[in-house]
Amino acid sequence: MYSEKVMDHFNNPRNMGEIENPSGVGTVGNAKCGDIMRMYLDVDEAGVIRDVKFKTFGCGAAVATSSMATELVKGKTVQEALQVTNKAVMEALDGLPPVKVHCSLLAEEAIHAALWDYAKKRGITIEGLQEPVADIEEIAEA
Repeated sequence: MYSEKVMDHFNNPRNMGEIENPSGVGTVGNAKCGDIMRMYLDVDEAGVIRDVKFKTFGCGAAVATSSMATELVKGKTVQEALQVTNKAVMEALDGLPPVKVHCSLLAEEAIHAALWDYAKKRGITIEGLQEPVADIEEIAEA
């Protein structure tokens, strides 16, 4: 079923909440399962993520992957955060059941969406970052 780490991040999520005046915020969702993740970034002048928060509406695996994703990007540069994959999130949680792998994909997408918003607000390009496929309103209509 779920690893001890998944249960720990579900029962004791890290970095839950909002950041006032975030450097970037990204919202992603999965219309089929109903999970919605919003990630907030506070990036300093050197491009280092000094704080990150999340709000997730969804199952325990969605909460756990959001929590772990924030732990993996906190203190990293924007470029390092871009390299955090769903596989890295799953490995850090000691795995997920196959039917919950999509939660780790959402966590990766939430990081990318927040980085995209940050780059857009700053008028910069982050090498390797692609524009999110759809925003949450488009996902909800799908």
